[in-house]
Amino acid sequence: MIDLTIFSCIIVNMNTKQNNSAKKVVFSAMFTALTLIATYVIKIPTPTLGYIHIGDSFVILSSLFLGPLSGPLAAGLGSALSDLLGGYAIWVPGTFIIKFLSALTCAALIRGLNKISPQSNSLSTAKIAISGVAGELVMIVGYFFYNIIIISLLNGSFNTSALSGAITESAAEIPFNIVQGTVGIILALILAPLTKRIVKDTYDK
Repeated sequence: MIDLTIFSCIIVNMNTKQNNSAKKVVFSAMFTALTLIATYVIKIPTPTLGYIHIGDSFVILSSLFLGPLSGPLAAGLGSALSDLLGGYAIWVPGTFIIKFLSALTCAALIRGLNKISPQSNSLSTAKIAISGVAGELVMIVGYFFYNIIIISLLNGSFNTSALSGAITESAAEIPFNIVQGTVGIILALILAPLTKRIVKDTYDK
């Protein structure tokens, strides 16, 4: 009887793990699609060949609800696919890496904050805002340097004069990225409570 009970518990535990894994795959695909749509549908071109969008909100949400691996992968893939489909192929590698690192930073920080302050709401406004700001700073810095590389490649030169001009042009993109990041954080704060109700079974506090 005891053996059967133990065996039943093992089977239930295995089924639970399989179900959770399946759910995580589904939600990862969902967040990839949402990031793609949010990035692709509303695009405002900027002077340095990029564009402003609201996709960063789902980059942040992906990191909050899918963890430090699935979240960054969904964020990076969804963002990169938007560039690819939108005719910005040259940005695809940089976008994937930057959004991956942005989401990874956000995911790591929210988990760190939850360990420091486990008694408070795991998705409090303050925790989302702090982790979101950190993630968006990674995005801003990442695109600053990637812009320099792209502009230099398009100009066909990496000499001192060309790099100086590329840095100036890339710096002009920073205010637009700040606006994009700020909008992303605000939308993530608004959508987080609803999103938590949808994917609560996969969220690991």
